Amino acid sequence: MSWLLIAIAVVVGSALLLKWRRPAWYWLVFGILFAALRIRFRYAAVMDACHLTVPASRLRLALARWSKRPAPQQRIPRLLWLRPTRTGVRLRIKMRPGQDAFEFSAAGDRLRHSFGVHQVTSREVKPGVVEITLTGYDVLKHVQMPVKTDRGLLKIPVALVEDGSVHYRDYREVPHSVTVGATQSGKSVFQRTVIKELAAQPVALVGIDCKTIELDPFARRFSALVDNPNDAADLLEALVVRMEGTYDVIRHEQRISADTPDAEIAANIWDLPEALRPVPIVVTIDEIAELAMSAKRNDPRRDRIITALIRLAQLGRAAGVFLDIYGQRFGSELGDGITMLRAQLTGRIVHRVNDESTAKMAFGDISPHAVFAATQIPNDRRGMAVVGYSTGEWTRIRTPHTSMRQAVSACNRYAHLVPDLPELARFRPVLDLAAVEAPAVAEAA
Repeated sequence: MSWLLIAIAVVVGSALLLKWRRPAWYWLVFGILFAALRIRFRYAAVMDACHLTVPASRLRLALARWSKRPAPQQRIPRLLWLRPTRTGVRLRIKMRPGQDAFEFSAAGDRLRHSFGVHQVTSREVKPGVVEITLTGYDVLKHVQMPVKTDRGLLKIPVALVEDGSVHYRDYREVPHSVTVGATQSGKSVFQRTVIKELAAQPVALVGIDCKTIELDPFARRFSALVDNPNDAADLLEALVVRMEGTYDVIRHEQRISADTPDAEIAANIWDLPEALRPVPIVVTIDEIAELAMSAKRNDPRRDRIITALIRLAQLGRAAGVFLDIYGQRFGSELGDGITMLRAQLTGRIVHRVNDESTAKMAFGDISPHAVFAATQIPNDRRGMAVVGYSTGEWTRIRTPHTSMRQAVSACNRYAHLVPDLPELARFRPVLDLAAVEAPAVAEAA
């Protein structure tokens, strides 16, 4: 009997230690089992307590009244299946007639407390069926990206979502994005992660960095890099010229006629033969305010920059030109044309901000709940952000820490992938060979 008590004490102590020091291990060893049993045994009571039931049908009520039996109980939604995951549990639930997915979304906090989990999110997978994701622990406290992720051309993993899934930056689905955040919010770490992942892909990287310290260390992997508004205006206009040339190639290859099959009609660079397909270009603009703000009332240089950016945002996707814009604020106070430019940026990411109006600039037309969530990010959660979608949905993410050395090493390792772009040749960064060879030698050693 004493050995049994010792064994139980060891197991309980190990579980408590894992829960404190290694919550992911605790969840895989103990948490999944406890959560599954809790859900199975308490499912009906929780649905009833969270007001996720519907009255019995009129037929059943009439039969009970005619047979003088007690009135039937409330009907609970049917649990189709329960599936454990690496970070939580997923439930697929068949809703009863009269219910909608919003009821389950609104009951998220009640379900979280009832099932004893860290986070509950829900989404409608098809009419009448809702999927609830229960996260067992705070996955954003110590971000650990999965070993296997779904990478592809212009699709890169950049952060971990609060439900344990991976957030991808897919340029073919969301061609242009804006990332807003205050100083020390993790915006630069997010930028480094994106550049580090893109460095290994056959794409051209173009940078505009008026601070001269954020993108300059990655110069070996950049096809064009400028550090002042004058050169930025020329670079953006050169990108517009290249975009127009790409459209000429697409138009020449369309071959539209009465007997041309639909599959052979090109509408963007992805429909072109691989031999003719121009290399995609990702433009990273660090601190948009340095380009948009001007002391002059009518500044021709600023007008050139904003006009070129709007044209690239409106027409660049089909030509393979994608924009990543970063800044502390991105509102109408930056001048004319900013609101029109922001309307073309589908991706919206907001890190910690100092005021509510900054969050409204990004999410005001998407969801007021996303605005509130962005203002609640604590100071000690650098890299945590809120992502908003044009559908009105939003979620919290956190980027894994990527040091400057990791990003620079990736850019140096894949420097041979820099494509030859004649239109941007004069903006190619001039490298200090002595400074570049030293890290390369250290890496080889």
